[in-house]
Amino acid sequence: MARPKVKGSQTITIRLESSLFDRLSSFCERSGQSKTGAVERALEMYIDDYDKKMELLAQIEGGNK
Repeated sequence: MARPKVKGSQTITIRLESSLFDRLSSFCERSGQSKTGAVERALEMYIDDYDKKMELLAQIEGGNK
């Protein structure tokens, strides 16, 4: 089933190694979600994790002054 177009969305084009694409495709089939949804969630999680780590690092470095 196609996802409805999201207002304010952007289209991107990326290249993935074949093995990673195969894993993504398999994951999406098993979990019943679209590649777009899976990649969006993965990017959100990755960026959120990065932001938290950078915040903690800033707190640590700020405490060492």
